[in-house]
Amino acid sequence: MSMKQTSVFLLIQLICYFRPGACGKVLVWPTEYSHWINIKIILNELAQRGHEVTVLVSSASILIEPTKESSINFEIYSVPLSKSDLEYSFAKWIDEWTRDFETLSIWTYYSKMQKVFNEYSDVVENLCKALIWNKSLMKKLQGSQFDVILADAVGPCGELLAELLKTPLVYSLRFCPGYRCEKFSGGLPLPPSYVPVVLSELSDRMTFVERVKNMLQMLYFDFWFQPFKEKSWSQFYSDVLGRPTTLTEMMGKADIWLIRTFWDLEFPHPFLPNFDFVGGLHCKPAKPLPREMEEFVQSSGEHGVVVFSLGSMVKNLTEEKANVVASALAQIPQKVVWRFDGKKPDTLGSNTRLYKWIPQNDLLGHPKTKAFVAHGGTNGIYEAIYHGIPIVGIPLFADQPDNINHMVAKGAAVRVDFSILSTTGLLTALKIVMNDPSYKENAMRLSRIHHDQPVKPLDRAVFWIEYVMRHKGAKHLRSTLHDLSWFQYHSLDVIGFLLLCVVGVVFIITKFCLFCCRKTANMGKKKKE
Repeated sequence: MSMKQTSVFLLIQLICYFRPGACGKVLVWPTEYSHWINIKIILNELAQRGHEVTVLVSSASILIEPTKESSINFEIYSVPLSKSDLEYSFAKWIDEWTRDFETLSIWTYYSKMQKVFNEYSDVVENLCKALIWNKSLMKKLQGSQFDVILADAVGPCGELLAELLKTPLVYSLRFCPGYRCEKFSGGLPLPPSYVPVVLSELSDRMTFVERVKNMLQMLYFDFWFQPFKEKSWSQFYSDVLGRPTTLTEMMGKADIWLIRTFWDLEFPHPFLPNFDFVGGLHCKPAKPLPREMEEFVQSSGEHGVVVFSLGSMVKNLTEEKANVVASALAQIPQKVVWRFDGKKPDTLGSNTRLYKWIPQNDLLGHPKTKAFVAHGGTNGIYEAIYHGIPIVGIPLFADQPDNINHMVAKGAAVRVDFSILSTTGLLTALKIVMNDPSYKENAMRLSRIHHDQPVKPLDRAVFWIEYVMRHKGAKHLRSTLHDLSWFQYHSLDVIGFLLLCVVGVVFIITKFCLFCCRKTANMGKKKKE
């Protein structure tokens, strides 16, 4: 650490010492890849503010690499998997999702996706069991008296830790398929009339046919699809706690939900006091590029640069796809910086440079950058929004098609389907985005929306974590709907009672009228006699 960093660290420690409660202990249950990259930004900020941060890391972790120099503590626990096992599983799921799913009908697609999520659920459950059954580590955690647990909701177990350690829980989340976690555990109201179901690839301006499609998909996700094997998880949690419970019930105890989107990308919809939207918390101003890369970028002249990246989880393309992409890029006047790890394409143009790693944020913030060819991962999308760069989207899996479609709906992107990717299609999309000024204007509009916030997303995320620590939870922000049964939530008992009252009143009036009619008829007969 530099002298300046040391001084700041000592000052923070003094503040913590003289102001008890100003600094606390944070326990983290993370997930891999972009989810870890995103949550690590929050952890670094918490550590800089003097909080003691401890991350639970499995021995099979792919990206989380404990280092002694880090200001974050790492607790490593053994699991019956190796790093290569975990990498193989993720690679297999991604390969299925990107290559096998594209040509399927929507219902076959969801059926295949359910299979992938079931396999993922089994892997995460094994990781969770390895931690919970590690008696020495659990005893150590119980003795540490943490103030809050920060967990990624797409990897269950954080909620069980929170229950066992009697500690408040904060979730970090992009989404659960169909919004199941947000709706059933978080209680978020999401009317299907104008809120598109996540993964539906619809916008908030739906035609009648699209609203029918949205309703059917909502019903499918609500009553059939499961992001996790809920029966297995619920049984596991019940066995550990010694009482009947469910995964949904346990997740519903979260104090705060930090959603990794914002109203620049998201379509407006209702939310609750314990939900906050912190999309783009990892974004920051661009730093200078490495000298060799800067020289290449500057050599582009007035035409500028195109940045191409398919993210951290996709290492390479097939030779055929790579040549299709390279051929299209070779035909544009711009220089291209392409993140690519594989055999050099035969059709690679002289205007294109390949790099195994690129400083993506710094490139997108460079004044020469004209467009971003991306897969549509949330982190990359937000870096493009932050810097006002239009996108040519080639979505591959998960939330990427939805993200790209949101950007298309907002006029800041053109989508190219990976399954039918062609040189002509990609070239046409590039020309549209760079030659039509409306795409740049719309990207800049989204950028202005993103920057026009009273508090930065990262500061909001940290605020809520510290808020939970200060108040020993945030139960006062949780809606009472968590205490209602499903028929009470939908007021079916009230509706039934009112219908019964109406039926009773109608019955009494009918009986009274019939009685009066008979009485009148009888009186008429007597008069005649």
